[in-house]
Amino acid sequence: QVQLVESGGGLVQAGRSLRLSCAASGNTFSINTMGWYRQAPGKQRGLVAYITRGGIPIYADSVKGRFIISRDNLKNTVYLQMNSLKPEDTAVYYCKADPALGYSDVYWGQGTQVTVSS
Repeated sequence: QVQLVESGGGLVQAGRSLRLSCAASGNTFSINTMGWYRQAPGKQRGLVAYITRGGIPIYADSVKGRFIISRDNLKNTVYLQMNSLKPEDTAVYYCKADPALGYSDVYWGQGTQVTVSS
């Protein structure tokens, strides 16, 4: 089992920045790619960004150039630096961990609310 604990959400004005963290614990050898998804009210959960264990990032078009994903494998933690925030970035942000080769379980964190006021 792997536990994911997110932190860093909150209320911020448009144009400002926030940094989310997601710390993994437990059988962390069983996970590979980690990432962030978000879900706004009335909308489906969608990809924000993910990063492989080797450090290769992928971003949704809506956040390219504004958000930066990174990870510290020694701390089993993934970060999402969110800059130039917009009201449309308001959502619950979820951390996700995908299984490493030979494993099958996908893990989700409980989510952290990000609210961007105009």
